[in-house]
Amino acid sequence: MQPHGFNRRDFLKTLGAGVGAALVLPSLTACAGTLGASGARGAADEASLTGWDRVPGILARIRPPVFPRRDFPITRFGAVADGTTDATAAFRAAIDACSSAGGGRVVVPAGRYLTGPIHLRSNVDLHVEKDATVLFSRDPKAYLPAVLTRFEGTELMNYSPFIYAYGQTNVAITGQGTLDGQADREHWWSWKGSAEFGWREGMPNYKASRVRLLAAAENGVPVEQRTFGEGDYLRPQMIQPYRCANVLIEGVTIRNSPMWEIHPVLCTNVTVRGVTIDSLGPNNDGVDPESCRDVLIEDVTFNTGDDCIAIKSGRNADGRRLNVPSENIVVRNCRMADGHGGVSIGSEISGGVRNVFVERCRMDSPNLERVTRLKTNAVRGGTLEHIYLRDITVGQVAHDVLAIDFFYEEADKGTFMPTVRDVELRNVTAEKSEHALYLRGFPQAQISGVRLIDCDFRNVAKPNVVENAPGVELRNVRINGTVVTSLTPRPATAGAR
Repeated sequence: MQPHGFNRRDFLKTLGAGVGAALVLPSLTACAGTLGASGARGAADEASLTGWDRVPGILARIRPPVFPRRDFPITRFGAVADGTTDATAAFRAAIDACSSAGGGRVVVPAGRYLTGPIHLRSNVDLHVEKDATVLFSRDPKAYLPAVLTRFEGTELMNYSPFIYAYGQTNVAITGQGTLDGQADREHWWSWKGSAEFGWREGMPNYKASRVRLLAAAENGVPVEQRTFGEGDYLRPQMIQPYRCANVLIEGVTIRNSPMWEIHPVLCTNVTVRGVTIDSLGPNNDGVDPESCRDVLIEDVTFNTGDDCIAIKSGRNADGRRLNVPSENIVVRNCRMADGHGGVSIGSEISGGVRNVFVERCRMDSPNLERVTRLKTNAVRGGTLEHIYLRDITVGQVAHDVLAIDFFYEEADKGTFMPTVRDVELRNVTAEKSEHALYLRGFPQAQISGVRLIDCDFRNVAKPNVVENAPGVELRNVRINGTVVTSLTPRPATAGAR
């Protein structure tokens, strides 16, 4: 029996019905319902606001879904808590019954349950109780048939994410239990093609398939024809609501993901709260909202193999085809340990990003590379604007407090000049870093509107790097105990990252 979800057959059937355009490019507003006159006035009023004054309006729209008080324990549908009996059919039956009844909670009681992909439906809360663990199958074939998804910012038909929802309204994953992807050096991670994660000469990896996917997107191959799966080694994400409205992920612990862990795509009204993410595999980003609107990430603990939070909006031609930015994202009261960046923006950012607010976060690890990083290039492009951090406390990071880097990967070898403007750090303190600032724009596309206010950076090992970032504003900023009022342009040294 095949799992529920939006697969290639459904995709082609819907296109044949003449509504393919609605699937390929709906507006985010359509996901959440159309604005009435009062909503339009509210949007106009918010557009007149600047900086942190926008946040109350954003938070007022972010409302977690509410579910009927009905429970559907998976054990009632045949699930056995022994960690070896396949419970895929039990999850599916419980979700179907819950949805058909008008919604409620699909409850995972204490115990260990082995399953393939879980596909959520509207008005269903997957509730994983304390002392319950959902173990996801290590058999890649369990995640077929392929569904419509994204891989590194490009749409395709690929393995199903472990927990997936397509075009649903009011979906949640809650509880104090654990979601264990069971990925390790022998399962999933070696597909990266890196010896660090178990790959050895002669073993398969994803590199050729990734090149084929990117070429298909650049050449305008229709998404339904970008078919990948067995033999292509493109790892699935752990959790991916796709084109959904009203999403809540709360309380659970996530371990051992094949790839990105929480990856909402083209969603509106998303709350990620009180989650613990502990997964140190390759590309194990924690939370990656991509082309989403109105997102709250709060009280989350991160220990990740890549960016803790990475805000994205599609890659290259595919990002420009959809042209949906990520916007109105609030991050607060989070704790970041290992990772590439505490809060990163990019690199799959061709649709742009605006209105990002990060506050009251604590970051501290010798294996955390940067506090915040904006990464793009002349192939990605994108406009990145209105990005604000305040009240951030940093113990140590390996590299930079603030990095804005146009030289990521392809650097200037493209024609889509990125734009970065209006970036503010206020009351950010760091006890140890390599650089305070690492700013590298292009001569023809300079970084503008960077402000630092009431910041204190101690034990900074190297001078700031500043290339094509004129007019950085410094107010009450100390570096190694010295008040700094201006920055001297200073290029990166030979061999710099």
